[in-house]
Amino acid sequence: MLQLTAGSPQKNCAGHSRRTALKAGFLGVTGLSLSDQLRYQAQAGPAARKKAAILLWLDGGPSQLESYDPKPDAPPEYRGPFGVTQTKVPGIVLSELMQSQAALADKMSFVRSLYHGTGDHFAGAHWMLTGRFGSTSVNLPQKFPSVGSYVSRVLGPNHPGLPAYVGLPAAQSVYLFPGYQGSAYLGQPYNPFDADTETKYLHHTSKVNPGVPKCLSASGGISVTRTTSRHDLLSQLDRVRREVDQSGVMDAIDRFQQQALTMVLSPEATEAFDLSKEDPRLIDRYGDNPWGRYTLMARRLVETGVTFVTVDMPHWDHHSSLVEGHAPNMRAMDQAAGALVNDLFDRGLLDDVLVIVMGEFGRTPRINTGQPGIPIPGRDHWGDAFSVMLAGGGIRGGQVVGTTNARAERPIDRGLQPHDLLATVYRVMGIDPTLAFQDHAGRPIPILTEGTPIRELF
Repeated sequence: MLQLTAGSPQKNCAGHSRRTALKAGFLGVTGLSLSDQLRYQAQAGPAARKKAAILLWLDGGPSQLESYDPKPDAPPEYRGPFGVTQTKVPGIVLSELMQSQAALADKMSFVRSLYHGTGDHFAGAHWMLTGRFGSTSVNLPQKFPSVGSYVSRVLGPNHPGLPAYVGLPAAQSVYLFPGYQGSAYLGQPYNPFDADTETKYLHHTSKVNPGVPKCLSASGGISVTRTTSRHDLLSQLDRVRREVDQSGVMDAIDRFQQQALTMVLSPEATEAFDLSKEDPRLIDRYGDNPWGRYTLMARRLVETGVTFVTVDMPHWDHHSSLVEGHAPNMRAMDQAAGALVNDLFDRGLLDDVLVIVMGEFGRTPRINTGQPGIPIPGRDHWGDAFSVMLAGGGIRGGQVVGTTNARAERPIDRGLQPHDLLATVYRVMGIDPTLAFQDHAGRPIPILTEGTPIRELF
C-alpha cells in the first residue's frame, strides 16, 4: 500500500489527521474505501452515472387535498378551506396553494394513487424511503438501506472530489438522523454526508442562514492548510512517480486508488455548498428561507457532481391548524419546488436531474375539529391514498397518474405502492433493483423484491 505524508497533523471534522490518513486505497479522512467504490462505479458503466436526483422530503406527512389531489366538488368537511388553480396543462388542477408548480405542470407528473395502508410515521417513512415494509413505531431501527444509500453504493459521485449522497441540512425521518435515509447494512460509508448536524430540522420560518459546512470551511480546520498540503502531496507524488516508474511499481497501483487520492484534494465540494456565488434574485425566487436556500444548494450540488441530495422540509404533522400551519408550509414548499424545476430547465439540467416531492403518507380526507387543547381544524394520518410529484430525469411531464375516489380516500385507478415509486427512481438512475448486497448476517438481499416502474412516466 502506498502511504504519503502531507500537510499539518491537525484533525478534520471526522477527527482524523490529514497527515496520517492519505493512503492509496483507503482514505481515513472520510472512512470510505474509495478505491473499491470507484471500481464499482466504473463497472456500472458511464450511462448509469449521468443522472442525479433531488428529494424534497416533507417529514410529517403533507395533505394530498391541499396539494396535488384537490377535490373541489367534495363536501366542505372533505374539500377543505382552499380552492383550486388551473395548471398550464388543460384538465389538470392543483390546490390553490400550488401556484408555482401549476405554472410548470407541463414539466411535472403528479402521482395521485400511492398507498401503503399505514398511519404509523415510522412505518410509512421506512416504506417510502426504502421501498420495503420494515421499521415501525415499536421497532425503530432501520431494516433496509434507503434509496439515497443505494444510489451512493452503486453509482458513487458523478464527479470526483464530491460526496455521492448529501443531506441538507441533515437527512432524517421522523426526528431520527439519518433515520430511514441511512445505509443500514450497506455500512457507514453510504450514509448521507450531512451539511449541518448542529442546526437541523428547520422550519421554513427559521432565521438560520445556510452556508458552507463547517468541516469544509477554514473554521473546520481543513482549508487553512489546503494549499500547502496539496502542493506537498503533489510534489511527493511526482517524486515517487519518477523514482519508481522504472521498476513498474506505479503501473501496478490500481488506477482507482489514484483517483481516490484526488478526491481529498478537490476544492469543488466547498464551492458547491457556497450560496454566496448565487445571484440574490435567484435566492429570492427559491424563497429566502432555509427550505428555499437548501433547495438552491441542492441544485448547486447536483450541478457540480453530487448524485443524490435530500432536502429536509419537516413539520407537516398538523392534526390541527390546517390553515395556520399546513397552508404556509405548502406555499413555501411550492415556491422552492417550482423554482428548482424552472432553474434546472433553464440550465439544461432537467432531463438529467430527477426531482421528487414526497412525505411518509397523506392526511385524512375528512377534516377533524382539532386536537385536545387546540380546537382548530386539521387532518390526521392517512396511508390509504396520497400523492407524489415527479419531474425531470427524462420522465414524461404534463400528466396525472392514478385516480382516487371523490373524497381522496383510496385509489380507484392505478393503485401504486412505495416499491413501484422507487423502482421508477432506480430506472431513471440506471440501477438494476435486482442487485443484491449482503446484510449483517451475510445473506444477499436485493435492492427491491417487488415493484414495477410507473409505465406512464416513460
